[in-house]
Amino acid sequence: MSEKEKFTPEGEHSLLRPNRRTDLRLDLLVLEVKGVSESGVFFGYAKNLSGTGMFVATVNPRAVGENFTVSFTLPFEPFVAVSSLCRVAWTREFDPEKGGSPGMGLKFLDMDYKAKSAIERWIAGEDG
Repeated sequence: MSEKEKFTPEGEHSLLRPNRRTDLRLDLLVLEVKGVSESGVFFGYAKNLSGTGMFVATVNPRAVGENFTVSFTLPFEPFVAVSSLCRVAWTREFDPEKGGSPGMGLKFLDMDYKAKSAIERWIAGEDG
């Protein structure tokens, strides 16, 4: 058994995942996100944003490891349109007992440097 696995009394096990976030992020009220992949187009709402990724609330998250392109407009001046290849890093299903929005954590794979810098300055409170 690895250090990250924990066995429950019923013999089931679950993976304990430490908080691996290394970048500051800021919670958002609403940021509409469009995703395009081989399996089609989807829309979701980002709940938080960092220079390296975002959480998109959706009842139909894509599979972990799936790559696709996301597009959104930064929710602050200069309201830049952003498009980036991303990868689904993790998903969360709806669970009324635990709370939290269902959705997926996305990691940006080719975020434009200017957009990433603008996001990081905004989060740090240096803009807007």
